[in-house]
Amino acid sequence: MSQFDHQAMHRNFNRKIKALPLSRETADQLLERLQLIKQQPKSILDLGCGTGDFTYRLSKLYPKAKVLGLDIAEQRLKYAKKQRPWFNKTRFMPGNIENLPFPDNSFDLIVSNLSLYWVKDLNQAFKEIQRVLKPEGVLLFSSLGPDTLLELRESLAQIDNKPHVNVFLDMHDVGDALLKAGLKDPVMDVETLTQQYSSLLDLLKELHEAGESNAHCERSKGLMGKQALQKLESYYEQYRSHFEKLPATFEVIYGHALGTEMLSKLENGEVHIPLSKIGIKSTPPSFNKGGN
Repeated sequence: MSQFDHQAMHRNFNRKIKALPLSRETADQLLERLQLIKQQPKSILDLGCGTGDFTYRLSKLYPKAKVLGLDIAEQRLKYAKKQRPWFNKTRFMPGNIENLPFPDNSFDLIVSNLSLYWVKDLNQAFKEIQRVLKPEGVLLFSSLGPDTLLELRESLAQIDNKPHVNVFLDMHDVGDALLKAGLKDPVMDVETLTQQYSSLLDLLKELHEAGESNAHCERSKGLMGKQALQKLESYYEQYRSHFEKLPATFEVIYGHALGTEMLSKLENGEVHIPLSKIGIKSTPPSFNKGGN
Protein backbone atom coordinates (compact mmCIF):
# COMPACT_ATOMS: atom_id res chain seq x y z
CA MET A 1 0.00 0.00 0.00
CA SER A 2 1.13 3.55 -0.69
CA GLN A 3 2.59 5.76 2.04
CA PHE A 4 1.41 8.90 0.24
CA ASP A 5 -1.12 11.40 1.51
CA HIS A 6 -3.22 11.31 -1.65
CA GLN A 7 -5.17 14.45 -0.82
CA ALA A 8 -1.87 16.33 -0.64
CA MET A 9 -0.73 14.68 -3.87
CA HIS A 10 -3.94 15.68 -5.66
CA ARG A 11 -3.58 19.21 -4.32
CA ASN A 12 0.04 19.44 -5.49
CA PHE A 13 -0.78 18.31 -9.03
CA ASN A 14 -3.70 20.70 -9.38
CA ARG A 15 -1.61 23.64 -8.24
CA LYS A 16 1.44 22.86 -10.37
CA ILE A 17 1.03 22.30 -14.11
CA LYS A 18 4.62 21.68 -15.18
CA ALA A 19 5.91 18.14 -15.60
CA LEU A 20 9.36 16.98 -14.57
CA PRO A 21 11.85 17.74 -17.38
CA LEU A 22 12.91 14.10 -16.98
CA SER A 23 9.48 13.01 -18.26
CA ARG A 24 10.39 14.15 -21.77
CA GLU A 25 13.42 11.86 -21.79
CA THR A 26 11.48 8.87 -20.46
CA ALA A 27 8.74 9.55 -23.02
CA ASP A 28 11.40 9.41 -25.75
CA GLN A 29 12.46 6.00 -24.46
CA LEU A 30 8.89 4.69 -24.41
CA LEU A 31 8.27 5.90 -27.96
CA GLU A 32 11.49 4.23 -29.09
CA ARG A 33 10.35 0.96 -27.57
CA LEU A 34 6.98 1.28 -29.27
CA GLN A 35 8.80 1.26 -32.61
CA LEU A 36 9.53 -2.44 -31.96
CA ILE A 37 5.84 -3.30 -31.83
CA LYS A 38 4.52 -4.24 -35.27
CA GLN A 39 0.86 -4.17 -34.31
CA GLN A 40 -0.96 -0.92 -35.02
CA PRO A 41 -3.19 -0.22 -32.00
CA LYS A 42 -6.65 1.15 -32.68
CA SER A 43 -7.30 2.26 -29.10
CA ILE A 44 -4.67 3.74 -26.74
CA LEU A 45 -4.91 4.80 -23.10
CA ASP A 46 -2.32 7.11 -21.52
CA LEU A 47 -2.51 6.69 -17.74
CA GLY A 48 -1.47 9.68 -15.67
CA CYS A 49 -1.29 11.82 -18.80
CA GLY A 50 -0.67 15.08 -16.92
CA THR A 51 -0.21 17.98 -19.31
CA GLY A 52 -0.87 15.75 -22.35
CA ASP A 53 2.51 16.11 -24.05
CA PHE A 54 3.12 12.35 -24.27
CA THR A 55 -0.53 11.74 -25.18
CA TYR A 56 -0.28 14.01 -28.23
CA ARG A 57 2.99 12.38 -29.26
CA LEU A 58 1.20 9.02 -29.20
CA SER A 59 -1.56 10.41 -31.41
CA LYS A 60 1.10 11.56 -33.87
CA LEU A 61 2.79 8.15 -33.87
CA TYR A 62 -0.57 6.38 -34.34
CA PRO A 63 -2.72 8.87 -36.32
CA LYS A 64 -5.48 6.32 -37.00
CA ALA A 65 -5.88 5.30 -33.36
CA LYS A 66 -8.32 6.63 -30.80
CA VAL A 67 -6.11 8.09 -28.07
CA LEU A 68 -7.37 8.89 -24.59
CA GLY A 69 -5.49 10.53 -21.72
CA LEU A 70 -6.56 9.98 -18.11
CA ASP A 71 -5.40 11.86 -15.00
CA ILE A 72 -6.63 12.68 -11.50
CA ALA A 73 -5.62 16.36 -11.69
CA GLU A 74 -8.39 18.40 -13.29
CA GLN A 75 -6.20 21.49 -13.79
CA ARG A 76 -3.63 19.50 -15.73
CA LEU A 77 -6.39 18.07 -17.91
CA LYS A 78 -7.66 21.57 -18.64
CA TYR A 79 -4.17 22.58 -19.68
CA ALA A 80 -3.82 19.47 -21.86
CA LYS A 81 -7.08 20.21 -23.69
CA LYS A 82 -5.94 23.77 -24.42
CA GLN A 83 -2.81 22.39 -26.11
CA ARG A 84 -4.80 20.22 -28.54
CA PRO A 85 -3.46 20.67 -32.11
CA TRP A 86 -5.86 21.62 -34.87
CA PHE A 87 -7.90 18.63 -36.12
CA ASN A 88 -6.47 16.41 -33.38
CA LYS A 89 -9.13 14.14 -31.87
CA THR A 90 -7.25 13.13 -28.72
CA ARG A 91 -9.57 13.03 -25.71
CA PHE A 92 -8.93 13.60 -22.02
CA MET A 93 -10.92 12.64 -18.96
CA PRO A 94 -10.49 12.55 -15.18
CA GLY A 95 -10.07 9.20 -13.52
CA ASN A 96 -8.17 7.00 -11.08
CA ILE A 97 -5.82 4.25 -12.25
CA GLU A 98 -7.13 1.97 -9.51
CA ASN A 99 -10.75 2.33 -10.65
CA LEU A 100 -10.70 2.79 -14.41
CA PRO A 101 -14.02 3.98 -15.90
CA PHE A 102 -13.89 1.64 -18.91
CA PRO A 103 -15.41 -1.73 -19.86
CA ASP A 104 -13.30 -4.88 -19.96
CA ASN A 105 -11.02 -5.34 -22.99
CA SER A 106 -11.19 -1.70 -24.12
CA PHE A 107 -7.63 -0.89 -25.24
CA ASP A 108 -5.00 -2.35 -27.56
CA LEU A 109 -2.21 -0.34 -25.92
CA ILE A 110 -1.92 1.13 -22.43
CA VAL A 111 1.02 3.38 -21.57
CA SER A 112 2.05 5.23 -18.44
CA ASN A 113 4.96 7.65 -18.15
CA LEU A 114 6.17 8.35 -14.59
CA SER A 115 2.82 8.02 -12.86
CA LEU A 116 2.48 4.52 -11.38
CA TYR A 117 4.55 5.30 -8.27
CA TRP A 118 1.73 7.60 -7.09
CA VAL A 119 -0.99 4.93 -6.87
CA LYS A 120 -2.35 3.81 -3.49
CA ASP A 121 -2.37 0.10 -4.30
CA LEU A 122 -0.09 -1.11 -7.09
CA ASN A 123 -1.72 -4.56 -7.17
CA GLN A 124 -5.14 -2.99 -7.70
CA ALA A 125 -3.76 -0.64 -10.36
CA PHE A 126 -2.33 -3.51 -12.43
CA LYS A 127 -5.51 -5.54 -11.87
CA GLU A 128 -7.52 -2.70 -13.42
CA ILE A 129 -5.02 -2.32 -16.26
CA GLN A 130 -5.25 -6.05 -16.98
CA ARG A 131 -9.05 -5.80 -17.00
CA VAL A 132 -9.30 -3.02 -19.59
CA LEU A 133 -6.38 -4.25 -21.72
CA LYS A 134 -7.43 -6.41 -24.65
CA PRO A 135 -6.22 -10.05 -24.55
CA GLU A 136 -3.75 -9.31 -27.36
CA GLY A 137 -2.86 -5.88 -25.97
CA VAL A 138 0.38 -4.37 -24.67
CA LEU A 139 1.18 -2.45 -21.48
CA LEU A 140 4.26 -0.21 -21.57
CA PHE A 141 5.32 2.05 -18.71
CA SER A 142 8.06 3.95 -16.92
CA SER A 143 8.29 4.69 -13.22
CA LEU A 144 10.83 5.82 -10.62
CA GLY A 145 12.82 3.42 -8.45
CA PRO A 146 14.02 3.72 -4.83
CA ASP A 147 17.46 5.16 -5.71
CA THR A 148 15.77 8.27 -7.11
CA LEU A 149 17.03 11.45 -5.39
CA LEU A 150 19.52 9.36 -3.45
CA GLU A 151 21.82 12.33 -2.79
CA LEU A 152 18.96 14.45 -1.45
CA ARG A 153 17.67 11.59 0.69
CA GLU A 154 21.10 10.94 2.25
CA SER A 155 21.68 14.64 2.90
CA LEU A 156 18.30 14.99 4.59
CA ALA A 157 19.00 11.92 6.75
CA GLN A 158 21.86 13.84 8.38
CA ILE A 159 19.37 16.47 9.62
CA ASP A 160 16.61 14.23 11.03
CA ASN A 161 14.91 10.88 10.47
CA LYS A 162 11.65 12.25 9.07
CA PRO A 163 10.57 11.31 5.50
CA HIS A 164 11.30 14.41 3.42
CA VAL A 165 11.43 12.66 0.03
CA ASN A 166 8.77 10.50 -1.60
CA VAL A 167 9.23 6.73 -1.50
CA PHE A 168 9.45 5.17 -4.96
CA LEU A 169 8.69 1.70 -6.31
CA ASP A 170 11.08 -1.23 -6.07
CA MET A 171 11.45 -3.00 -9.41
CA HIS A 172 10.88 -6.44 -7.90
CA ASP A 173 7.64 -5.32 -6.25
CA VAL A 174 6.48 -4.02 -9.64
CA GLY A 175 7.31 -7.35 -11.29
CA ASP A 176 5.44 -9.28 -8.60
CA ALA A 177 2.39 -7.02 -8.98
CA LEU A 178 2.37 -7.52 -12.76
CA LEU A 179 2.32 -11.29 -12.38
CA LYS A 180 -0.24 -11.20 -9.59
CA ALA A 181 -2.58 -9.19 -11.82
CA GLY A 182 -2.39 -11.84 -14.54
CA LEU A 183 -0.40 -9.80 -17.05
CA LYS A 184 1.85 -12.03 -19.14
CA ASP A 185 5.55 -12.02 -19.97
CA PRO A 186 6.49 -8.99 -17.85
CA VAL A 187 9.97 -7.72 -18.66
CA MET A 188 11.65 -4.84 -16.90
CA ASP A 189 14.93 -2.98 -16.93
CA VAL A 190 16.39 -0.02 -15.08
CA GLU A 191 18.30 3.02 -16.25
CA THR A 192 20.11 5.32 -13.85
CA LEU A 193 20.17 8.93 -15.00
CA THR A 194 22.07 11.80 -13.40
CA GLN A 195 20.70 15.30 -13.77
CA GLN A 196 22.88 18.25 -12.76
CA TYR A 197 21.87 21.50 -11.08
CA SER A 198 23.70 24.72 -10.30
CA SER A 199 22.37 24.69 -6.75
CA LEU A 200 20.24 22.64 -4.40
CA LEU A 201 17.55 25.31 -4.59
CA ASP A 202 17.31 24.78 -8.35
CA LEU A 203 16.58 21.08 -7.77
CA LEU A 204 14.04 21.78 -5.03
CA LYS A 205 12.34 24.40 -7.20
CA GLU A 206 12.07 21.98 -10.13
CA LEU A 207 10.51 19.29 -7.94
CA HIS A 208 8.09 21.79 -6.41
CA GLU A 209 6.99 23.23 -9.76
CA ALA A 210 6.31 19.71 -11.07
CA GLY A 211 4.04 18.89 -8.12
CA GLU A 212 6.63 16.38 -6.88
CA SER A 213 6.77 17.88 -3.39
CA ASN A 214 6.92 15.49 -0.47
CA ALA A 215 3.49 13.89 0.06
CA HIS A 216 4.49 11.19 2.54
CA CYS A 217 1.86 10.57 5.22
CA GLU A 218 4.45 11.05 7.99
CA ARG A 219 6.08 14.14 6.49
CA SER A 220 6.57 17.29 8.52
CA LYS A 221 3.73 19.67 7.65
CA GLY A 222 5.81 22.82 8.20
CA LEU A 223 8.44 24.42 6.00
CA MET A 224 12.11 23.67 6.61
CA GLY A 225 13.73 26.40 8.68
CA LYS A 226 16.53 28.59 7.40
CA GLN A 227 19.14 26.94 9.60
CA ALA A 228 18.10 23.43 8.55
CA LEU A 229 18.14 24.46 4.89
CA GLN A 230 21.67 25.83 5.26
CA LYS A 231 22.79 22.53 6.81
CA LEU A 232 21.12 20.63 3.96
CA GLU A 233 22.93 22.74 1.36
CA SER A 234 26.22 22.09 3.15
CA TYR A 235 25.69 18.32 3.20
CA TYR A 236 24.56 18.25 -0.43
CA GLU A 237 27.59 20.25 -1.57
CA GLN A 238 29.74 17.21 -0.79
CA TYR A 239 28.40 15.57 -3.95
CA ARG A 240 29.74 18.34 -6.18
CA SER A 241 33.33 17.01 -6.04
CA HIS A 242 32.83 14.53 -8.90
CA PHE A 243 30.69 16.81 -11.07
CA GLU A 244 30.81 20.35 -12.37
CA LYS A 245 27.37 20.90 -10.83
CA LEU A 246 25.32 19.21 -8.13
CA PRO A 247 24.11 15.75 -9.22
CA ALA A 248 20.68 14.27 -8.65
CA THR A 249 20.14 10.58 -9.35
CA PHE A 250 16.93 9.37 -11.00
CA GLU A 251 16.44 5.60 -11.16
CA VAL A 252 14.01 4.94 -14.02
CA ILE A 253 12.18 1.63 -14.27
CA TYR A 254 10.90 0.60 -17.71
CA GLY A 255 8.51 -2.28 -18.08
CA HIS A 256 6.10 -3.95 -20.43
CA ALA A 257 3.70 -6.86 -20.28
CA LEU A 258 1.14 -8.54 -22.51
CA GLY A 259 -2.53 -9.31 -22.20
CA THR A 260 -1.85 -12.73 -23.73
CA GLU A 261 0.93 -14.35 -25.72
CA MET A 262 1.03 -12.56 -29.08
CA LEU A 263 3.55 -14.58 -31.11
CA SER A 264 1.64 -15.61 -34.22
CA LYS A 265 2.09 -16.20 -37.94
CA LEU A 266 -0.20 -14.33 -40.29
CA GLU A 267 -1.68 -15.61 -43.55
CA ASN A 268 0.91 -13.72 -45.61
CA GLY A 269 3.72 -15.43 -43.73
CA GLU A 270 4.67 -12.36 -41.71
CA VAL A 271 5.41 -13.08 -38.09
CA HIS A 272 4.33 -10.62 -35.40
CA ILE A 273 6.65 -10.88 -32.41
CA PRO A 274 5.78 -9.48 -28.98
CA LEU A 275 8.05 -6.84 -27.51
CA SER A 276 9.20 -9.33 -24.89
CA LYS A 277 10.82 -11.41 -27.64
CA ILE A 278 12.86 -8.58 -29.14
CA GLY A 279 16.28 -7.76 -27.76
CA ILE A 280 15.42 -8.37 -24.10
CA LYS A 281 15.35 -11.56 -22.08
CA SER A 282 11.76 -12.68 -21.72
CA THR A 283 11.89 -15.07 -18.77
CA PRO A 284 9.12 -13.55 -16.64
CA PRO A 285 9.76 -11.55 -14.64
CA SER A 286 13.18 -10.52 -15.93
CA PHE A 287 15.17 -7.85 -14.13
CA ASN A 288 18.12 -6.06 -15.65
CA LYS A 289 19.89 -3.16 -14.02
CA GLY A 290 22.25 -0.79 -15.75
CA GLY A 291 23.12 2.83 -15.99
CA ASN A 292 24.77 5.57 -17.96
